[in-house]
Amino acid sequence: MPLELADPAPVPLGPEAVDAVAHLAAVSSGAAARDDPAYAWEVNAVGTVRLLATLADRRRERGENPLVLLVSSGEVYGMGEPRPRRETDPVAPIAPYATSKAATELAGLEYWRRTGLRVVIARPFPHTGGGQSPAFVVPSFVARLREARRTGARTVTTGNLDPVRDLLDVRDVVAAYLGLLERGEPGEIYNVARGEGLAIRELFERLARLLELDVVPEVDPALLRSGDIPHLVGDRSKLERATGWRPTITLDETLRGVVDAEAD
Repeated sequence: MPLELADPAPVPLGPEAVDAVAHLAAVSSGAAARDDPAYAWEVNAVGTVRLLATLADRRRERGENPLVLLVSSGEVYGMGEPRPRRETDPVAPIAPYATSKAATELAGLEYWRRTGLRVVIARPFPHTGGGQSPAFVVPSFVARLREARRTGARTVTTGNLDPVRDLLDVRDVVAAYLGLLERGEPGEIYNVARGEGLAIRELFERLARLLELDVVPEVDPALLRSGDIPHLVGDRSKLERATGWRPTITLDETLRGVVDAEAD
């Protein structure tokens, strides 16, 4: 059944009993959220409240109490020390996307405390895989590198290459979500992270090697973002203790999968 979170009408769920809800629908691109912050808030924050309200009403009327997995983002931590972030660290978002995601966390925890709705929050760190939109960094690099090979260019435009990121394979992230749906504790927040940092510059270089290209990155001021978080790596210890989850797919396997998926 198609659902539209920006629709002010109540969220239609149908007559079937609901055992669990994995809520990933969102404006997921940071660039798109910066371009239209109001819409990002409408979908990410207000849309989440509409969904939670519907589920809380069903709990009151029908006695259903599904486990609700709300997917937030590691970006809610904002600036911080260059170490793996823990769930107990302050939430201090510095961009419209991250701020709207922090709002979904507040809404989810409020519904859990007030109505008893069993809400579990996941904070995934950056992840990628074959078929991801070129609005995100890995497929964007692959597309630009392929264009450089086509044209014979020796330089490739990029944004800021200095930030350090924790990068996962989307298949590992899905496995983490499944683990939380089975064993997550309501009212708790869990990082979904590899726990290792990688500079964006090294990511670019790895992809260039996979494509067998000898090119030089050239920073384009138009691609720079204000408020870029210099270091964003997550501590997965809490998730691992709760579910036994660990990432199983290496970064090289992940990058190869994206390159192969975008093959000419």
